[in-house]
Amino acid sequence: MFAVTSVLVLFLAAVLGASAAHKLVERARLAQATAGLLRLNPAIAMPVTMAAAAIEVAAALALLFSVSRPVGALLAALLWSLYGATLFAARRRGDSSIDCGCDFGKRRSGIGGFAIGRAFALGAAALALLVSPTGGGGIDIQSILAALAFLALLFAAGEIANLPASSRSVTR
Repeated sequence: MFAVTSVLVLFLAAVLGASAAHKLVERARLAQATAGLLRLNPAIAMPVTMAAAAIEVAAALALLFSVSRPVGALLAALLWSLYGATLFAARRRGDSSIDCGCDFGKRRSGIGGFAIGRAFALGAAALALLVSPTGGGGIDIQSILAALAFLALLFAAGEIANLPASSRSVTR
């Protein structure tokens, strides 16, 4: 159980770290995405985007230490759940064609079901950490490599989900 917890901790911390770095590197694009998703004034969207990046960094760091892991897991679960709900609401109100900032590249397809499901699945994984035992389970090389493998699979799944439907077809 502790090996699974170690991998999950490292995986979620890596996702949070990559998300925060993404917000810092592509500040203008992601502030525009935040403005579109939340229907905010662009001047207000930038501080909101940077606040989200700060929360992601804080949650990632908190996950790495067993004493603060419950706080990090709760922050991550709340952030991803809020993000999933925001994506769902934008899609439902007809704003599904906007760039949600969900991926490293701007997507032509807009907000898809994968992006919404990914946010809620990551939130659920963070909640699983919240109820898991916090002690033991040191970080070892196998856990690091497994977490990086899952991170690569998450990125690959996002790329596959954003391919045009004809490109994903087996019968093509």
